[in-house]
Amino acid sequence: MSQGPRVSRLSVRPRPRDSIFPGGAELYRSGDAPAVCSPNLRECVLAMEDCCEEAYEAQQLLRNGTFDLPRMAKILDNERVFLLIDEGTVRKYKADISDEIEPQITELISRAEKGLKALLKKESALQAKVESAQSHPPTGTTASTKLGNRRLQLLVKQRERLEEEIRQIESEVLSLEAKQKR
Repeated sequence: MSQGPRVSRLSVRPRPRDSIFPGGAELYRSGDAPAVCSPNLRECVLAMEDCCEEAYEAQQLLRNGTFDLPRMAKILDNERVFLLIDEGTVRKYKADISDEIEPQITELISRAEKGLKALLKKESALQAKVESAQSHPPTGTTASTKLGNRRLQLLVKQRERLEEEIRQIESEVLSLEAKQKR
């Protein structure tokens, strides 16, 4: 909708319409002076033209906004479809899925067990080192003792990390076993 000054349709089409009087307008005019319309009538005509233009613009806007409605309604229309299958089909698909997943799960379990054994060996070796270090009395704070203490601290930290990895692998194995049981 334009906000500028309105141009009357009369100024766009200056040619007057044909007379509705059968004998011409001269018969109905009084005197020689041309008939003058009331200013209120002219304002009424201009207001009516403005209303018609506004209605036309509103109609165009509405048409532009809704011309695609049937297609969009068809696109957005959704339908619920239920497919009923028997228990045998469900069992068959479960068996297929378990056959597909089982080798991977067994591989992961065997890898986790191997990793667990390796970590347990490392843990026992570290435990033996700690016990041997504790059984020998300290002979002063020499550089080799400081180095041994530092190495011992590193080994303890490594042991803690490995224990954490064991916990993570065990939880992973448990979750995979739970998935396999489903």
